[in-house]
Amino acid sequence: MAADPAGALTAPTHAPPLGTFRTLRRTWLAGTILLSLGAFAAAILLAPSGSAEPGRALAALLFLGSSVHVASTGWFYTLPEIRAHALAHRGRYVVAPLALIAGTALAAVLVPYEQLQWALLAYFAWQFFHFQKQNLGMAALAGVSQRAGSVLKPERLGIVVAGCGGIAGLVLHPELLQLGVRAPLRSLFPAAFAVFAAGVALGLYALARRPTRPAGFVIVYLISLLFFTPVFVFTSPYAAVAGLTVAHGFQYLLIMGLISGAPRPHRSGLTGLTVMLTIAVTGGAALSYASHLHGSPMALERALYGAYLGAVMAHFVIDAGLWRLREEFPRRFLTASVPYLLRP
Repeated sequence: MAADPAGALTAPTHAPPLGTFRTLRRTWLAGTILLSLGAFAAAILLAPSGSAEPGRALAALLFLGSSVHVASTGWFYTLPEIRAHALAHRGRYVVAPLALIAGTALAAVLVPYEQLQWALLAYFAWQFFHFQKQNLGMAALAGVSQRAGSVLKPERLGIVVAGCGGIAGLVLHPELLQLGVRAPLRSLFPAAFAVFAAGVALGLYALARRPTRPAGFVIVYLISLLFFTPVFVFTSPYAAVAGLTVAHGFQYLLIMGLISGAPRPHRSGLTGLTVMLTIAVTGGAALSYASHLHGSPMALERALYGAYLGAVMAHFVIDAGLWRLREEFPRRFLTASVPYLLRP
């Protein structure tokens, strides 16, 4: 990737003391583990039976892990270097998000929800593929921050194969996604489980052969590898899927909190964190409201529902660029913001 015209990054002007590095690194690692495991446990314990509506506690967790985490991506655009990078790469960061929002808003108005649900299968497949990509990133960060090196190719393949099996299981069992469509290939659900199990076996074998296995890395890797287990264990939509959503969202909000809380020229860490949380909560409230309008008889409200879907997909597209560490700008930006996670 060519040098980016964004200029100097608005990141900390001096490196924090080594002790601070260690504290922040441990905070991220412990937070990721506790939030992930807690999300799965809470979703399973709080899940209502059948297709009943979730209680207030689970609804609050889903609000934070779904809508709030998606909206927090908007904080990136408050940074001048991100805006400059976005203008230099308009296709991904400007055109694609606007096109997704406008296109899905129009589709939700024109296409009856009964037919739109078929397209939602593809939408959910993309969403859980996005989850899988984050799982890979979490495992890689855990390895680097624990001085064990990034995930090795067989370890990565294990997460990918297990994730593909989990995604296939959800698409083949649309009731878990609360979609009223009849999957024509539903009988292949056991095959999806076989793919998932093969991925888990490969990942465990690769992990056992790794020469260095710090406990923190092992736990994060196992969370990533076994992430889709509830899909094959529970028949309740909330027990099977809510934990995935909440764990993914909490992982994201934690690292966004660390990035936004990094002190920058003319902006303290507390100010950055406050701005991010304000955008996340207010934007999340708007997204949450729009997400329930799919059955509305009013075209405007259905358009808002479609725009909600487009905004979530825009989040996928934007994140796929800003977290791509093999490219120069994301690597420089994230290393400047959270060096304790990207430097061994």
